[in-house]
Amino acid sequence: MPTYCCLKGICFDRVLIKRFTMIKRDGHLISLWQDTKQPYTTQPFAERDEWDVIVVGGGITGISTALRLQEAGKRCLIIEAENLCFGTTSGTTAHINTLLDTPYTTIAQNFGDDNARLVANAAKEAVENIRTNIRKYNINCGFSEADAYLFAQDDSQEKELEKILAAAKAAGLSAAFTDKVPVPISFTKAISAKGQAKFQPLDYVIGLAEAYEQLGGAIMQHCRVTGVENNELVAVETTQGIFKARDLVYATHIPPGVNLVHLRCLPYRSYAMAVLLSDGKYPEDLSYDMHDPYHYYRTQVVDGQPYLIAGGKDHRTGDAENTEQYFLQLEATVRNHFAVAEVKYKWSSQYYESSDGLPYIGSLPGQPDHIYVATGFGGNGMTYSHVAAAILEKLILNEGSLYIPLFDPNRLKPVAGFKNFMKHNITVVKDLVSGLFPADKLESLSGMARGEGRIVDYEDDKLAVYKDEEGIMHALHPLCTHLKCEVQWNGAERSWDCPCHGARYDIDGNVLNGPADRGLEKR
Repeated sequence: MPTYCCLKGICFDRVLIKRFTMIKRDGHLISLWQDTKQPYTTQPFAERDEWDVIVVGGGITGISTALRLQEAGKRCLIIEAENLCFGTTSGTTAHINTLLDTPYTTIAQNFGDDNARLVANAAKEAVENIRTNIRKYNINCGFSEADAYLFAQDDSQEKELEKILAAAKAAGLSAAFTDKVPVPISFTKAISAKGQAKFQPLDYVIGLAEAYEQLGGAIMQHCRVTGVENNELVAVETTQGIFKARDLVYATHIPPGVNLVHLRCLPYRSYAMAVLLSDGKYPEDLSYDMHDPYHYYRTQVVDGQPYLIAGGKDHRTGDAENTEQYFLQLEATVRNHFAVAEVKYKWSSQYYESSDGLPYIGSLPGQPDHIYVATGFGGNGMTYSHVAAAILEKLILNEGSLYIPLFDPNRLKPVAGFKNFMKHNITVVKDLVSGLFPADKLESLSGMARGEGRIVDYEDDKLAVYKDEEGIMHALHPLCTHLKCEVQWNGAERSWDCPCHGARYDIDGNVLNGPADRGLEKR
């Protein structure tokens, strides 16, 4: 039954009020983090003819990068298409790791032992930078130190675990075998690594945003970038005007446009839930099994209430016909090991895996100087966001760093003939739009269930059709505006997802995730 509150004799559904007032994210389902935060209110700022740096993207990478640059004396402007933390920052499970998803065995094999040590160093420095920000700006975000536990459950996993431990220790991690794990799951062998942490990510990022604005930094929300020209200055065209800067940083999780750097990044969906336990036995540390895809567990106290946060069941974006099954499978796994009293939240989020295991941080391929990108963080966005902030600061300040060549996106050759990174107009061009699909032609689809979406063939045409809870049909052209792949329906998050490069759209065709920079055409 719905619950209501009343104001001056008018009653409102509390769920609807909460959806209206809480911070929005790029999914239909509500995450633990967004449910506890209201949208961020920015401070007014004086307009400038020229900024030192424009940062596109108001998530953890964009905010932490802009803060470092503002601290260094740069005049920075953050441009966010929706609201701060609209993207994966609101959907993360917020593990702060140096024991990374790409094991040091793979990093050493792909880049060498010396570079594996550099990666471990960069991760440790990133964790320390988070600690420093929290102390320096007095951010109350539930931060706490934790150990990470990785455990094997059969002979083949044991052999892999032994190699991972040896490589992690060689890279400089404080890691060792252990005879226990924090979670009530049977195992045959396990390792633990010190120097990890956890926190409430939105509290942290909003704390950074407040500090950044106090230092004179500017933020524009609900301002979508529609084009970029790179001449003597970088001219950034947006829905709120043109802004110019010496340097531009794309901190959008995946850059828009067409570039080899995102053609080499694979998009994935990951599933998470926050549950209450009837026995109160919430594990304090971070735990990971070795399945493929693996499961991960931790606890976070939010507003005085502890939650077990579990995640896993990752798959390529757009590859699943029934995304609800992954929540059912994850819940079954959690209930098999824990005394679950109630599943309070469930949500999914997006991340991108690089082709060689390390993020791409630095100059955007195919561009001259002054346009930078940070992408391909895999499941370690909390850590790599701060690796990116440190590297981008060095590049923009023209200072050296051993990390710059290691994470350089130009270890990939740019797409031949690629000149302008992004030059699309968000306004729908008349000759690209076939108009709204006549309502009478949708009558034949009336057999669809409410809340259902599907790709249908109709009169030699294809449609992406969704029937909402009121029975109204929403019809779109099903080809992604990025590179014309056919989108697939994501029933759990009520979105149209592209299986090629991870672009996502809402039921009205509006962009939720890049690399697309314009919406699906309405039919």
